[in-house]
Amino acid sequence: MLKVIYMTDNNTSITLIGSKLAKEGEDFIFMGESRECKKCKLRRTCLNLVPGRKYRVVKVRSDTVHECFIHDGGVLTVDVESSPIVAAIDSRKAVEGSKISYEYPKCQTSDDSVYDILYPEGLKEGDKCTVVKVLGPMDEDMTSGCSLKKVELKV
Repeated sequence: MLKVIYMTDNNTSITLIGSKLAKEGEDFIFMGESRECKKCKLRRTCLNLVPGRKYRVVKVRSDTVHECFIHDGGVLTVDVESSPIVAAIDSRKAVEGSKISYEYPKCQTSDDSVYDILYPEGLKEGDKCTVVKVLGPMDEDMTSGCSLKKVELKV
């Protein structure tokens, strides 16, 4: 299957999203194709993102609502970009601007309250990322057996 990705000048993609989610600054995880999508004439524009990735709406392109079998209220055309993901990484790799291959932290134990930052949604092991911002050290009481820093990553 041919994958069509419409890119704009500033590293954003043009896609369709449910009208209720089409707000500038809104983050979402693209879940991929549904069975109902197979019969849609707009599916190539709508399904041009990577499933499991986190995106942010940067611009609503028009207020023209297109019919959709999935989204109540139809879909709108938007520009999206990869959304920053807050994650915990090895302290030695936490350098702003550096390119890393994401790895899940290898802690001996961790508190349940930090699960979302240790295994963030929209990121998987082996993803090539850029460290956008270092947010600070992780509380050592929450994780043991590893030295981690909280960072913002972009895939």
